[in-house]
Amino acid sequence: MRDMRSERPASPCVRVCRVLPADSLCEGCGRTLDEIATWARLDEDGREAIWQRLEAEGWPVTGDAPA
Repeated sequence: MRDMRSERPASPCVRVCRVLPADSLCEGCGRTLDEIATWARLDEDGREAIWQRLEAEGWPVTGDAPA
């Protein structure tokens, strides 16, 4: 089984930073404001939980830009 953590970019950010009021998710990366704000302080498991949710919800996980 592949370790997805080692293949992931540093952040899900795609530099389309616009939070939609209807669902409180960033239109670019799919993270909540809280997830964006705490990303730099999260441990590997915390970040992985967010990555898993993003993938499960069908968000693109290219992460070409820093968070």
